[in-house]
Amino acid sequence: MYISPKGHEAVDETVEFLKALTEAHGVPGYESEVRALLREYLEPLGTVTQDKLGSLICCQDGDGPRVMIAGHMDEIGFMVRYVTDEGFLKFLQLGGWWDQVLLGQRVVIKTHKGDVIGVIGAKPPHLLDAEERDKVVKKKDMFIDIGATSQEEVAAAGVRVGDPVVPDSSFAVLANPKTYLSKAFDNRIGCAVVVDVLRGFNNGNGRPNELYGVATVMEEVGVRGATTSVRAVNPDVAIILESDIAGDVPGIKDEECNVRLGGGPSVLVFDARMIPNLKLRDLIIDTAAELGISLQFNAMQGGATDGAAIHLHETGVPTVVVGVPARHIHSHGAIIHRKDYDDTVRLISAVVARLDADIVAGLTG
Repeated sequence: MYISPKGHEAVDETVEFLKALTEAHGVPGYESEVRALLREYLEPLGTVTQDKLGSLICCQDGDGPRVMIAGHMDEIGFMVRYVTDEGFLKFLQLGGWWDQVLLGQRVVIKTHKGDVIGVIGAKPPHLLDAEERDKVVKKKDMFIDIGATSQEEVAAAGVRVGDPVVPDSSFAVLANPKTYLSKAFDNRIGCAVVVDVLRGFNNGNGRPNELYGVATVMEEVGVRGATTSVRAVNPDVAIILESDIAGDVPGIKDEECNVRLGGGPSVLVFDARMIPNLKLRDLIIDTAAELGISLQFNAMQGGATDGAAIHLHETGVPTVVVGVPARHIHSHGAIIHRKDYDDTVRLISAVVARLDADIVAGLTG
């Protein structure tokens, strides 16, 4: 951020961009709001199409191999599955939630009459016996309270079974002004990298390939949008942009995860459903070294990304996952570092600029 000659702070366009993306609502299967926002950002950058599940595909024409860069637009959330006689909402999860991060959190129910605010509750601690107090409350024992006292009041508010439920959480710049707090950095941060890389190539120069920027749907419930969008793109090579797990919090040993905020982009060397193409991984490493960008490395044994579907398309697609580290993902508030984001955009842009026909052919040679 810079200070204008009149002494007023100038708007940091990246901060405003990330704020808009993360505050938009869009849980798996209900991505219409964030999709509409992403379409606004993508349409000036290329030809935008949409597959039949709802993933957006922005193509920048060119000669050479088809390069796919992808981030998923959906965020974790919930769905209303039952309304009690007393007007409480029972819910199911869309994506992975840990029980211990839910109680007392505000949520937004997206209804046909508009947004309804609620809070996740359970049996109050004052009424728990000693044994119950020592146990984590399970989601099945939780409910969403919208202040209703009957099914009729819930219906009058517009709430129906099947309505999506979104975390109620706003974007904030923290005490360290290079760190940002928000919901949905998993994985609006990947979508943001896709958009910013496309912006850099919008004049058509410096790119020996045909570039596809993709914002996929329903990653958090089984990489579904990646499965369909990769068929539409039929890429020769793919880079998945994600949020990665930062391990620089109390209780995590370096041997478990040594990824740090501000330590640079991370490369996923293993996950439960994909091992990266080794030559593409090395191209990332070499390019980062030439640019003076610090890289970090992570292995995720309990999870996967859109790369799981994309690297298995047809006879195989050389694929790698690059992430922006984030603390506290899969909660109401994650934290990222601006330097990690900027370096990821710079790194991916440089790698895309090198992916000509010879380099891509050599990835599987």
